[in-house]
Amino acid sequence: MSKVTVVGSGFVGATVAQYVAEKDLADVVLIDILEGIPQGKALDLLEAAPVNMHGRSIVGTNSYADTKGSDIVVITAGIARKPGMSRDDLLKTNAGIVQSVAKETFKHSPDAIFIVVTNPLDVMAYLTWQTTKLPTNRVIGMAGVLDSARFAAFIGMELNVSVEDIRAMVLGGHGDLMVPLPRFSTVNGIPITELMSKERVEALCQRTRDGGAEIVGLLKSGSAYYAPGASVAQMVESILRNKNRLLPCAVQADGKYGIKDIYIGLPTVLGRQGVERVIELKLNSDEEAALKKSADAIKDHINLMNQLLVAV
Repeated sequence: MSKVTVVGSGFVGATVAQYVAEKDLADVVLIDILEGIPQGKALDLLEAAPVNMHGRSIVGTNSYADTKGSDIVVITAGIARKPGMSRDDLLKTNAGIVQSVAKETFKHSPDAIFIVVTNPLDVMAYLTWQTTKLPTNRVIGMAGVLDSARFAAFIGMELNVSVEDIRAMVLGGHGDLMVPLPRFSTVNGIPITELMSKERVEALCQRTRDGGAEIVGLLKSGSAYYAPGASVAQMVESILRNKNRLLPCAVQADGKYGIKDIYIGLPTVLGRQGVERVIELKLNSDEEAALKKSADAIKDHINLMNQLLVAV
């Protein structure tokens, strides 16, 4: 029986636990430092099991000992940026949390594959890899699946077509400099550049870049969790069921696309070993420049994080 640990029982973490259990992918351990919260949410999910017709174990806990032997560890723990908080403050706080989580979960599940969701995502994936010293195929960041899902949703809304026929591709960092790729985004094989004007394509690309902020603005308090949770579950499914789905994920670039020593969103085949391989697309000059700009921003944040961690 496969086992997935989700660290952090906030909205994203609890939604990941829900999707993983309801898809019958694995038994789930939901862990948090807050007493009662993971236990309460796990019990609520268990009480939904008879309705959703699955028999998966869902355990809420405050003890890392309960995570022992996990096949996959999903890290959602961290804080969201609050009013008056600088990006440096967010980076420093979440880096400390993720570093601690990675150490504790690795101690109990050294053979696990790690999926990182905490923001700033690409930097936190890099930190998890550095902390665990795992092979790069076993540490993966989530965001490309989410950003591509948002792009696909907006394409479907624009063209009034079923999202079942849409395949979208967004690379780069999870932030303002993400790189939607209209040439590689299709409706039943037809590039969207053939189906709408250049202006509409760019408008959808910009809405995708602003996708998280748009939801935060509407909610007033809090951020997205349904689509992030579903995106993690899709990655978990591809790994545990060895489906070898081609999904954009934050991975160690390792020289691909001329990028080294960082985690960044690239087209990735996910299977039982985690990252099975990274696909190199033939990008045009504009796409290459946008990806390089995104990579440079991630490098700057990694350098800043290293300075902040040393200063602790």
